[in-house]
Amino acid sequence: MNHNGMFSRRDFLRLSGLGFFGLLLPNFHLNAKSAQDVFPPNQQGRVTSNTLWVYDRPSFKGKQLKMYWRDLILPIENATINEDDPTAYNRVWYEIKDQGFAYSGYIQPVLTILNEPRTDIPTNGVLGEVTVPYSDALQAPRASSGVGYRIYYETVHWIMAAVQNPDDGQIWYQILDDKWDKLYYVPAEYLRVIPDEELAPLSQDVPDDNKHIEVHLNDQILMAYEYDNPVFITRVASGAVLRVGTYYTPRGSFMTYHKRPTRHMAAGDITASGFDLPGVPWVMYFSESGLSLHGTYWHNDFGHPHSHGCVNLSIDAAKWLFRWTSPVMPIGEEFVYKSKGTQLVIQD
Repeated sequence: MNHNGMFSRRDFLRLSGLGFFGLLLPNFHLNAKSAQDVFPPNQQGRVTSNTLWVYDRPSFKGKQLKMYWRDLILPIENATINEDDPTAYNRVWYEIKDQGFAYSGYIQPVLTILNEPRTDIPTNGVLGEVTVPYSDALQAPRASSGVGYRIYYETVHWIMAAVQNPDDGQIWYQILDDKWDKLYYVPAEYLRVIPDEELAPLSQDVPDDNKHIEVHLNDQILMAYEYDNPVFITRVASGAVLRVGTYYTPRGSFMTYHKRPTRHMAAGDITASGFDLPGVPWVMYFSESGLSLHGTYWHNDFGHPHSHGCVNLSIDAAKWLFRWTSPVMPIGEEFVYKSKGTQLVIQD
């Protein structure tokens, strides 16, 4: 900590080994928490990699006990630290109940929360957040219908209508695929309608010229400033060398001029290094080529390059920045596009 009582980037990197860190306004500080504070009793984890090994101790040097596959849901009992490699960028491991330890970077923490369906959906739609580990979005409002896409925990989607299945009375939400302009159906209890107040802008008393964001690629962190004082810090995952192609995040000065609360992102061949990701939440574009800051649900491995050039953030971090940055997102609008936004500097 420096003489002003503020945490520096070095402090953050040294103290964030537990992986539980955050921010509080107006005075930034590291918010380290115990696993008991972070995880509720019903905490689950969704496997995000093709395969995941559980070990007898929190280390890749441990004995492999069991293998799991993508989208399997595991009960997370605790979190602990890998003591074998104190220099690792992510030392957090999850203790899987009665089974062993798994590396946290390959597990998305999820919950299963069912919601009371709403039928008062406005004609222009409303934003909804998935509150179960995943759900298949179907082509019709019945369980026997064909699958369009699988949507995941904390992804965000436009709910366009509530529809009742006449056979069993179940309420389904009709959701919009904003890339292909198609409509799919999901059981309404799986999505939470996001209230307007949860999207209200943050720090509106601070002029936008007195806000800026820095992304430090070597450290894989993002810091947000008000009046040159840091108010937010989080780990990121920037552009990487992937199996087919090199996708570095560009250095330079940019602005968050184009924002969307949700976007279906897709490009390339998904059997190589392509991607097809519906419901990417809290998107802040900073280049006309489509590069953005955004929430991430397909990995939990922040602190190391992973992306196709975008800056991957945890969903909570992306949502905070989405509310803090300009231009302000009008409630109910699909996107906002202005000539100016919050300054973003990406540097080594």
